[in-house]
Amino acid sequence: MDARKIALTALFLVLSGCFAFAQQRRKVIVNEDFSGPGGSNVQTLLVLAQSPQVDVLGATVVSGDQWRDEEVAHTLRLLEIIGRTDIPVVPGATFPLVRRRDETQLWQERYGKVAYAGAWDDRWWHEPFVVPPLPEGQPTTKPSDEDAAHFLIRMVHKYPHEVTIYEGGPMTNLALAISIDPQFPELAQELVFMGGSLSPQTDNPEFANNPRHEFNFWFDPEAAEIVLRAPWKKIVCTPTDISIKTHVTPAMIKQIEASGTPLAHYVSRFAMYSPGADIMWDELAAAAWIDPTLITRRETRYMAIDLDHGAGYGNTLTWTEKDKPPLAGQPVEIQVDLDLEKFYRMFVSLMTASTPVAH
Repeated sequence: MDARKIALTALFLVLSGCFAFAQQRRKVIVNEDFSGPGGSNVQTLLVLAQSPQVDVLGATVVSGDQWRDEEVAHTLRLLEIIGRTDIPVVPGATFPLVRRRDETQLWQERYGKVAYAGAWDDRWWHEPFVVPPLPEGQPTTKPSDEDAAHFLIRMVHKYPHEVTIYEGGPMTNLALAISIDPQFPELAQELVFMGGSLSPQTDNPEFANNPRHEFNFWFDPEAAEIVLRAPWKKIVCTPTDISIKTHVTPAMIKQIEASGTPLAHYVSRFAMYSPGADIMWDELAAAAWIDPTLITRRETRYMAIDLDHGAGYGNTLTWTEKDKPPLAGQPVEIQVDLDLEKFYRMFVSLMTASTPVAH
């Protein structure tokens, strides 16, 4: 075989390998309340976008920790910083399906103040459609013209049974997608979410008086109930119980900062920008989806939401197979324990790696 044929054969093999690798990348849509700068929500997008095993089809945004429009701006700016403006940012729901701030304020007067209220919290409240100046700089790119619910539906029809729906915020966008197209859950590969609370062992004031309270469910209980009852092929839950075992540490930040990339500079500056932002709530759910061996113990429960508008409104309800009620929804795989050091190593490795190029 002459040199030209050898070279052409080698090129063919390389291109075939690249094509096969691209085909093997796992498709995901990241549905989050992308508060920022820094913190668990946007760092979860970094975990997924940085993984060479993952194809992020889009980032769909929902109000939760902050208002949707502010979160959209943080997400656009983050993707500009890391050079991944190919990932569409798709605005979703601004408000929960039923719950409203004024009613929730009255609810707190009757049943006690919650430790954290996200976009509704009096400590940083602003009107829903105001986007304050961003510490990381204002974005120049624009969000998608499509809305999140229709984007979610369109993607699962385009790639049936291939798309994982990652949910790290209130479930409003997913509930709307299900209401528009009941086939949406069946056409997805699986639902992976951070949310729910069973019995976290912590003195964190958010759970001290009510261990079944968890913000993502609490902010939009009706949406969570719709989603958990839908016919997903598989549901995986990262509850507060396991998330609270994780913390971003100064040592991790120092390691990341040493890599000197724009991403590393962003994380080192903003990872602990907000008070209490050290818990890696959502990053764990994303990392465990990429590498399930991070999780060392799992349980299966049936999960629902307390929709009575009393003291437990929005709380997590769970049952075993033996004691579930007749109308229990889908079984949920609940993560119980993890290999903490392995998770930390994975996070630092992803945050210090070169960002995969758009494809």
